[in-house]
Amino acid sequence: MDDLQASVTTSRDGRARGEAGAAAHAGLTPRAFGPVNWLGLWTLYKKEVRRFLKVHFQTVLAPVVTSLLFMIVFSIAIGSQRGEILGVAYASFLAPGLVMLGVLNNSFANASSSLIGAKMQNNTVDFLMPPLSPGELAAAFIGGAVTRGVLVGLATAICIAPFVDVSVAHWWAVIYFGLSAALMLGVIGVMAGLWAEKFDHLAVVTNFVIMPLAFLSGTFYSVEILPEPFYTISHINPVFFLIDGFRYGFIGAGDSHLMLGVAVIGALNLALITACYLLLRSGWRLKS
Repeated sequence: MDDLQASVTTSRDGRARGEAGAAAHAGLTPRAFGPVNWLGLWTLYKKEVRRFLKVHFQTVLAPVVTSLLFMIVFSIAIGSQRGEILGVAYASFLAPGLVMLGVLNNSFANASSSLIGAKMQNNTVDFLMPPLSPGELAAAFIGGAVTRGVLVGLATAICIAPFVDVSVAHWWAVIYFGLSAALMLGVIGVMAGLWAEKFDHLAVVTNFVIMPLAFLSGTFYSVEILPEPFYTISHINPVFFLIDGFRYGFIGAGDSHLMLGVAVIGALNLALITACYLLLRSGWRLKS
């Protein structure tokens, strides 16, 4: 009897090992990802980048043309009537603001349009079903937004450079505030995409939040000319610190205390990233 039980047990063990071997041979064994699913993260990031590069005339070249039109119109209409601002010609003052404007708008547009498009087409399962954590989802979506924002900023700077006498005074400020701007609007874009249920909702955020903050932040003028209380209000606008710090990197002068801007932007980005992670972890408006 004991021999029979041993034989049955051995047979079961052998069959189990055989099934495990067959499953492994067929590629059905669970993949070991480790603490971070780098393959999934990289795949989703590439999907986000390829999504906007596939229509680069709309997502990259069109914003550059818009910035060039702003440059031409404001330089001709205002530049000839204005003296120096912060010690430089008006065109040199304006150029960094236009570059930053492109970074802000396109970082937000990439993340928000990706999520609302997936929700409208019922494709959210494409990134919810794979073994991706909330942090990995956030990193991929925000990374794609930062990539588009930086790419548009670089393209705009290259196209504007032949017409404006601008040199880089402080590379660290250009890099810090440029990447911080793309990161901030990328995170806000993810959160807006989670909240929105249709493209009209994104238009509300763009037209009533993003654009006013960008245009009333010293992009086309120095806030030093503003009377109270508008001068004080402008310093509550986080986009003001982004544009002012970015401009400081080029011309070596600004309207605010630089280190205050560094601290404010760093703290705000940390808070936004945390909020974005918590929203993705809860599955808000994605899983319900």
